[in-house]
Amino acid sequence: MMKMKSLVAIAVFLETVSAISLGLVNTEGGLVRGENIPLASGRHMDVFRGIPFADVPETFMKPKPHPGWADVLDATAFKDICLQVSVSFNTTRGSTDCLYLNIWVPHNGSVSSDMPVMVWIYGGAFMIGSSMGTHILKYTQFSGQELADRGNVIVVSIGYRVGSLGFLSTGEPELAGNYGLWDQQAAIAWVHRNIRKFGGDPENITIFGESAGGASVSLQILSPHNKGLFKRAIAQSGVALSPWTINKNPRLYAVEVALAVNCSTDERMASCLKEIDPVVLTLAGSFNLSSCAGEPIVYHLELSPVIDGDFLPDHPSKLFHNAADIDFIAGVNNMDGHAFTSIDVPRVNIDLLPVPVEDVEKLLAAYTKDKGDAAWHAALSLYNSTWEPTPSQESIKKTLVHIETDFLFLASTQAALKLHADNAKTGRTYSYLFSEPSQMAGIFRPFPKWMGADHTDDVPYVFGKPFTTALMYLASHRDLSGYMIAYWTNFARTGDPNEGELSVPATWPTFNSTGQKFVELNSKMDESYVGENMRMPFVDLWTNVIHSLPNIIPE
Repeated sequence: MMKMKSLVAIAVFLETVSAISLGLVNTEGGLVRGENIPLASGRHMDVFRGIPFADVPETFMKPKPHPGWADVLDATAFKDICLQVSVSFNTTRGSTDCLYLNIWVPHNGSVSSDMPVMVWIYGGAFMIGSSMGTHILKYTQFSGQELADRGNVIVVSIGYRVGSLGFLSTGEPELAGNYGLWDQQAAIAWVHRNIRKFGGDPENITIFGESAGGASVSLQILSPHNKGLFKRAIAQSGVALSPWTINKNPRLYAVEVALAVNCSTDERMASCLKEIDPVVLTLAGSFNLSSCAGEPIVYHLELSPVIDGDFLPDHPSKLFHNAADIDFIAGVNNMDGHAFTSIDVPRVNIDLLPVPVEDVEKLLAAYTKDKGDAAWHAALSLYNSTWEPTPSQESIKKTLVHIETDFLFLASTQAALKLHADNAKTGRTYSYLFSEPSQMAGIFRPFPKWMGADHTDDVPYVFGKPFTTALMYLASHRDLSGYMIAYWTNFARTGDPNEGELSVPATWPTFNSTGQKFVELNSKMDESYVGENMRMPFVDLWTNVIHSLPNIIPE
């Protein structure tokens, strides 16, 4: 009898455990079936890969609603990435059929409901990237599993068009550009309409992204087309005001592409471009990787968002009233610019090869060219003020990295934080500096021992990679990953990174114009890792001193 009772109990337990799943989910397009995976301690997670949020997009057209499907959609495999140039820039990969999203739904003891939702927008210079990132065997760069499980949130990652197909613009309504931003907006709107069926709270959505994804997040909160679709946003190493975000003269590049594909450049240009094979258009829109200190790589990134009078009715700096009720986190890595310096001045990573002081002068000349000698002198006198009488190679190389970090990331991020705080009604504002040294730095490694946190170094910590690929990380890295997951998911849950289900190592203060406070994210962090006025003389140089000088080259 006892044996029988035990068997019944086990059967009931197994049935209960197997029932911790959403099962078939009825979306606006039809039924979808995902994969239910067991986690530790009896927890489960439903994973949905490749759910369409829009129809296959037409070339240079806004996304359209998906017509739906009759049978149950098998959402257990990732779909194609959006058509883009390959790493070699002479071939393409991906497909035009790419407007899909992926969803991770954790269940803790019972099927989830009213969960906070986090929507990830990937980076890649508006040229490359995908919703899953690098995907090799069971490794998925942007897998939401660890973040969803540890933070007890639903994670969504979305695809959007990149390169020519996502961002080419003639500056006219017929080929206005910003198609990748419209894709993102369509995905966010789909999540808002459908996520309740997946156990999510449509009134508690956070969008987050890094680099071009961070700039996209920033642009999404400024666009008037997103009212009511989400409550919070996190922009990592990229904002709407970053000098590489907006293409001020898109027609110049559209003419280059048109000539490359044998289209005329008169009033027939847009209609001709729409008829060109998408693969040919994508290859024509790849960029020149050759650069130097006097002509930095960032000036070759010409496929990017534009002020189209629709998605962006005005310059981003004039649209912050649209984000008045959005809670906002933005920050940078302390050596975000290193990835760019490595291309512009490759010797920066080679200890045995010296870099001349002239490279500092050339780089500053390139970044101040619109403002002339007065700006160049102001910048040079600030950046060399901490040098030794005869500057060491380390000083020169670090200065190059700091210039690229300050100009490309830090100054514009601080300006965006200030504008958000100044225009806020109910929206809260938070600033961070990520400073965990790169794992690629040190003796017998590709980067110098003085390296800090490079561009994208923050992303694996947010997605919990030190837990999933434990052999590649130290215990201290797992500490930091736990801290960042706590801050990010607390913020998604409550709008305050300190308040939620997870404890944090330091109280993160709000940012405002009078007290520009920030938290420093690092594996060693404690309550002392709170600062104020991040690199203020350098931020002031780029946002005020140089900005206030007259242009010698008309915009």
